Amino acid sequence: MTADESRYLDEALELAYQGRALASPNPMVGAVLVNLGQVVGRGFHTYQGVKHAEVLALEQAGERARGATLYINLEPCSHHGRTPPCADALIAAGVRRVVAAMEDPNPRVAGAGLARLAAAGTEVERATEWEDRARRLNEAFSHFVGAGRPLVTLKTALTLDGKISAPDDNTGWFTSPSARAHVQQVRHDHDAILTGIGTVLADDCRLTDRTGLPRRLPLLRVVVDSQLRLPLDSRMVQSYQQDLVVATTSAASARRREALSALGVQVLTFDGPGGRVDLAAVIGWLGERQMTSLLLEAGAKLNWAALEARLVDKVLLYYAPKILGGLESLPLAAGPGRRSRSSAIQLHRLRTFPVATDEFVVEAWVA
Repeated sequence: MTADESRYLDEALELAYQGRALASPNPMVGAVLVNLGQVVGRGFHTYQGVKHAEVLALEQAGERARGATLYINLEPCSHHGRTPPCADALIAAGVRRVVAAMEDPNPRVAGAGLARLAAAGTEVERATEWEDRARRLNEAFSHFVGAGRPLVTLKTALTLDGKISAPDDNTGWFTSPSARAHVQQVRHDHDAILTGIGTVLADDCRLTDRTGLPRRLPLLRVVVDSQLRLPLDSRMVQSYQQDLVVATTSAASARRREALSALGVQVLTFDGPGGRVDLAAVIGWLGERQMTSLLLEAGAKLNWAALEARLVDKVLLYYAPKILGGLESLPLAAGPGRRSRSSAIQLHRLRTFPVATDEFVVEAWVA
């Protein structure tokens, strides 16, 4: 890749990123059309806008698309969805060359778009140096089209000795304002967020996306509450804006169910073993509603339940430069835990990055 071509691919990725919280359940895609060294068309996809990034770039370019090169973070589609195939539109417009950072993980495409372009005489090239960035950008979409359920990320803030709460006073935060602002950005990138009733009762939290950035749908908040103890005057309920679901069991009070429903809160029954909410069924329900990403912000018990049930795909651990110590401070995950070192839950593809002075995040996938 020349320096100019590298710049065009960088721009395509930056354009794609403008679709965050606006493209789901579709992937984020950015397209840059270049003819004779000049950018003649740009586009990025939003779900509401319907048109794909390639088509928007073609419309902007007009006749200048003929003989041009398209730089794009994701392979052009080859199937009819809400729009006709983008590969066909590129062929019809006379685009000479397509440079894509990665193939589409959707089994309905998976190389077929690039193959259709090549069969029509379009020069096709994979920009493999940009593939890792492109995959990270659309990791939730890739997981969703493969598994049929949202990518589940367990997020928590903790001390260096692995504690998430103190035994007595838990007012305030472990982490800095910079770290908490980063968490808001993470929330903005997700379709839904899930917590347990214990966290709501302890913190009176709202769990909203407070970035102020545009999004297609509100961040869907899900509270796991087997007995429907969610207070009607809690900040969670009082901040309701068509964005709150309570997952409960058939043993919950009918009166409480009616009271929450009267306020517009959606109350759904997911009976699981031991009178608890079936977490797998909740996540499956979110998948049926095309939620591609779920952020788990919960307490030690729910964290362990999700980990032990193999429902967590990755973790985001925000470490603060503090130590609580003691046996009563709660760890990241409580419950029975694993009884031997050899059976510990394994993480891989681990990376760390700073979020503030002396604070860092560990991001890793559950093996």
